[in-house]
Amino acid sequence: MRPLPTPRKAPRQARSQHMVEQILQATASILEERGYAGMNTNAVAARAGVSVGSVYQYFPNKDSLIAALHQRHGAHMYAAIDAVLAGAAARTLREHLAAMVHAWLAAHQVEPELHKVLEKEFPFFDAPTQDSPADNNSFQRILRMLEAHRDEIGQPDLDLATWVLLRMMESLVHAAVMDAPARFAPADIERCIVDALHGYLRAGPAQAGAQDK
Repeated sequence: MRPLPTPRKAPRQARSQHMVEQILQATASILEERGYAGMNTNAVAARAGVSVGSVYQYFPNKDSLIAALHQRHGAHMYAAIDAVLAGAAARTLREHLAAMVHAWLAAHQVEPELHKVLEKEFPFFDAPTQDSPADNNSFQRILRMLEAHRDEIGQPDLDLATWVLLRMMESLVHAAVMDAPARFAPADIERCIVDALHGYLRAGPAQAGAQDK
């Protein structure tokens, strides 16, 4: 496999952070409108209102721009989880799951067409989970939440349960945003996602074994 394309450097000052965000927004807009073939650094610079040299200062090529969009998406998903789990309000396990699913669905609706392009056409530009700070932060946040609800959970290994929960939520939310049949109401899909996550966590090995007999 080719190494994942990465930015040249990370912006440190507020002004440069704002410029990089403009560059990424321009990349997202062009990618949605024209696709990969119609996107290049010149077009991104023109749309962002910056020089091509400013783009190259942070991004060596257009592949690194797409990888940065994946990274930004992961950061937005972590922020959504963090906002839910950092709240002071006491919640049951199901209420926490419902709040996380709702937050992720809302976050994906901000740029739905971009998410479709990134997930369907460029998944190989997404950093592996173990190499993504946002994914690792989300994992630790959810693991601590599950530990706080240990008495409500049937799964014996919370570390594994956290991994499965994240993969289930990611897959189901992406499907709800990108591939949901029109005949299903969004609220019903959201409820069913929560049902699936809650049911998995509540089930334990003994319960699963009994159902198999």
